[in-house]
Amino acid sequence: MLDTVSIPRRFNGPLDSGQGGYSAGIVAGFIDGPAEVSLRRPVPLERPLEVACDQDASVRLLDGDELVAEGRPVESIDLDVPEPVSADEARDAVRRYTGSPDGPFSRCFVCGLARDDGFDIFAGQVTGRQVTASPWTPPAWAADDDGRVRPEFVWAALDCPASFAPGLAGDVPMGMLARFSVRIDAPVMAGKEHVVIGWPIEIDGRKHHSGGAVFSPDGTLLAAARALLVAPRQT
Repeated sequence: MLDTVSIPRRFNGPLDSGQGGYSAGIVAGFIDGPAEVSLRRPVPLERPLEVACDQDASVRLLDGDELVAEGRPVESIDLDVPEPVSADEARDAVRRYTGSPDGPFSRCFVCGLARDDGFDIFAGQVTGRQVTASPWTPPAWAADDDGRVRPEFVWAALDCPASFAPGLAGDVPMGMLARFSVRIDAPVMAGKEHVVIGWPIEIDGRKHHSGGAVFSPDGTLLAAARALLVAPRQT
């Protein structure tokens, strides 16, 4: 079965490609339950992409003959989620956000400092912990008619804190999202302040493993993710 999707330009990560979490979430939308999505190349913007849903419930995103991403259902996600971060701690952590106002992700719709129409998730290190955190109040445009944030935007919000987290484990270059596994346990509601966190799991050469989570205002775990990021080759 074939379908077609297009990533709107406003949902970029790097300037000329789709934000990794959002793009992976679009693929996961064709899968029931928790999913793992592998990004094989930068996701083009404003271009029709074919979605091939296979009989084994896996999904492929295609740009012509090129494989852009592939997803599959997973029964569980191996993840040890840290204790919640309070809203006050998250607001304080934003002061230590390491994103650049003119770097490659400066216009990312989730974490870009040069955007005034994004999610404003600026996850910095929590004092005394190997965790990044940011408050996040999802806007109404990211939700359905009942106020529940659409899954692809939950995936997007989980991506950036997890992407910055490996830097807490050492002086490593920021990697690009290569694989993302996400489970959503309960609805994330628009208009309410949540806390999004990230944490390092393992550094294996250029492969950086990290986690991400969204907590409700009362500290309930709503969604969690495991990320594999691949750092650029050193020249």
